[in-house]
Amino acid sequence: MNLNDIKNIIESNIPGATAYILDPMNDGQHLQAIVISPAFEGLMLIKQHQMVMKPLKQAMAADVHALALKTFTPLKWNEVKSQYNL
Repeated sequence: MNLNDIKNIIESNIPGATAYILDPMNDGQHLQAIVISPAFEGLMLIKQHQMVMKPLKQAMAADVHALALKTFTPLKWNEVKSQYNL
């Protein structure tokens, strides 16, 4: 499974999501995901992460060792996006 596959799974399962999938160690096993969606509005962080991880469960079991996850509402993303080099 490549980075685009993970991006597509997230974006097709979370309404209005934009996902950035990074491989900072360049090993295909330790990935980072930044997911922005209005669907996260009013949800606790744990619920946001569950929304992302549920559709990725099969991919994680087979191909990915670790996924660092950051989730944002569009409003919060506008406040913090300058901290990310995307």
